[in-house]
Amino acid sequence: MMQENNDSILVFEYFTASGEKDKCIISEAEALIFALLDDLKDFNIDLVINESYEGAVKDYENVNPIFIDVDVVDWLKDNAENFTKAIFISAENDNNLFNITEILEKNNVEIYNSSADACLKSSDKSLSYEALSNIVPQPRTFRFKIDPKGYWKRAIENLHEKWQAEDPLTQLKLIIKPLTGVDCEDIVIIEKIEDLTLDLDKIFRPGSRVIVQEYVEGTDISVSLISDGKKAIPISLNKQFVELKDDKARYLGGELPFESEYRDEAFEIATKAVESIDGLKGFVGVDLLINADEKDIYSVYLLEINSRFTTPYVGLKEIANFNIGKSIIDLIDGNVSIDDIDVSLDGKVEFKKSGDNLEIRRI
Repeated sequence: MMQENNDSILVFEYFTASGEKDKCIISEAEALIFALLDDLKDFNIDLVINESYEGAVKDYENVNPIFIDVDVVDWLKDNAENFTKAIFISAENDNNLFNITEILEKNNVEIYNSSADACLKSSDKSLSYEALSNIVPQPRTFRFKIDPKGYWKRAIENLHEKWQAEDPLTQLKLIIKPLTGVDCEDIVIIEKIEDLTLDLDKIFRPGSRVIVQEYVEGTDISVSLISDGKKAIPISLNKQFVELKDDKARYLGGELPFESEYRDEAFEIATKAVESIDGLKGFVGVDLLINADEKDIYSVYLLEINSRFTTPYVGLKEIANFNIGKSIIDLIDGNVSIDDIDVSLDGKVEFKKSGDNLEIRRI
């Protein structure tokens, strides 16, 4: 039953609303949506969730559950017009983040997330690279299309040859990523150019678009921020646990806050990047890298922007001295100024994928 309450906020997370069955995916999704629900106990909530969660949401007095058994994007196309406000969680897979945001905007729903245009620009690694060119340090990046005849392979070989000639004594490694992707999905590291075989067609399908970057050795980190759409403030520096196996990368979790001499530099780069793309607001995550090469001109490189709730949110919720979800609502509603939010933390926390579970613990 839908709540006829103009003060209510539509809330959902893509996988838990759509009935995803993959336990590895769903553990992270569940942690995120229930953390957000806990933060929003002061608000009337219309929660869209798969009917399999009926028992899990019955104890929330402020939540009006709307149980569905279809893909939430399809459901929104038919029902978004019934709501005035929304805050949601979704990854970029299959353009879901952009599609959902666009549907809500077209139905004049006020959203406490980034705009559709900002989602598109952040999700497309080539567009975000161009938008932030000459603003923050980024690894050199080129965009390619995987053609069925394999011409893309020769183009990347030529690029490698050109970059390698600039520093012949250091073996150049490349990293290939899908133009849009999440959690290190389908990332391939090319240690030697001879490794660039047509077997990659099995990962990157003909017709798909990828970016090729100069691979920079270093420590994977991220910065979590909140933004009012104009000004952003960093909440924490996070260490990322990334597994490199068979020249592929996999995101496993992280630890926060991460102590580093490069914290202030990472904060400055992340803040500048978020404020440079119009429409980024709410919770935003920025992936960066602390460069292992101390002779390089840059100590920290920006890798990508996630215009959405990211996994560190579940860790931050355990140690933040403020309510992140409520602060985002109050901030975008204009009830508080971003400069008045105390973003201090108390303690350290680790969140890690273990089998099919996401384990969160103070350390």
